[in-house]
Amino acid sequence: MFNSFGNILKLTTFGESHGTAIGGIIDGFPAGIKVDFEAIQNELDRRKPGQSKIVTQRKEPDTVEFMSGIFEGVTTGTSIGFIIKNTNQKSKDYNHNTDVYRPSHADYTYDKKYGIRDHRGGGRTSARETANWVVAGALAKQLISHIEINAFTSSVGEVFMVKPYQDLDFTKTETNIVRCPDEATAEQMIEKIHEIRKAGDTIGGTITCVAQNVPIGLGEPIFNKLHAQLGQAMLSINAVKGFEFGSGFCGAKMRGSEHNDAFLADGTTQSNLSGGIQGGISNGMDIYFRVAFKPVATIMQHQETINAAGEATSIQGRGRHDPCVVPRAVPIVEAMTALVLADFYLLNKMRRTQ
Repeated sequence: MFNSFGNILKLTTFGESHGTAIGGIIDGFPAGIKVDFEAIQNELDRRKPGQSKIVTQRKEPDTVEFMSGIFEGVTTGTSIGFIIKNTNQKSKDYNHNTDVYRPSHADYTYDKKYGIRDHRGGGRTSARETANWVVAGALAKQLISHIEINAFTSSVGEVFMVKPYQDLDFTKTETNIVRCPDEATAEQMIEKIHEIRKAGDTIGGTITCVAQNVPIGLGEPIFNKLHAQLGQAMLSINAVKGFEFGSGFCGAKMRGSEHNDAFLADGTTQSNLSGGIQGGISNGMDIYFRVAFKPVATIMQHQETINAAGEATSIQGRGRHDPCVVPRAVPIVEAMTALVLADFYLLNKMRRTQ
């Protein structure tokens, strides 16, 4: 299994949703960086379950314990090891699907690939794994503190925030439980999620992310393009079904005369339909992209399916699950963005010292 992400800055993770703990090892993190542990825990608190009425009510403190690579609050340049203990598993909630495949989950494919699977919460395929990414991403944010990364919920179902990100106050993202910086739209989103939850169903949505103050020159021109690595990072997140940056799919409807970013004397451009990346390399403008999340696959309704023997059966979701994963995924999107940008930042720094 591919359990590592990154090149110069590399995260390798382990653990299952209902195991003793999850955790990871971060290699390539420079020495001499003073660590803000409170900021790291704050990022985990943004992702953790049980934080509001519109997310899963599993109660996990998600407290990270660092085992190595940090001495007296400063990184040493060696591998940073950490764990997050699981404390609130209810494995019995999954006894009904020991040999039954849940629709749109990884149950079937995982079982066929490995011949064995942990049916408790999806095991290794569970989104609980993303807590590891948030720890690493929080450290990456401190490494590239000059870059501002802000993600927010931009749609839930058919409820869209129509304001452009330039008109938003990102400090308002955390003022509501759906993490939308526009108050009026946030209220509609919350109402929609409540409606869906009462029906025993789930709903998807999108997250928009904006990275500002990104230096020129991050990314490679061929197989390691900046937007390609961002896309890989986002598409690695559970439930993600789509990624677009800059003008995205809307750009496919435009003419070149409409879409081209005309240069100004200082090298910036009149528009930024390129999304801050040209030729796979950052151009110093804002990088912005959107990530699409499908509805959570576990629903509290009867569904037709099959079991491990290929026999027809039915299943109904039990336990604690998100009616909409989008609000809790906001810090995950930020974390993965930080890991990609920090990795390229270190690559450029290494080149300058050669």
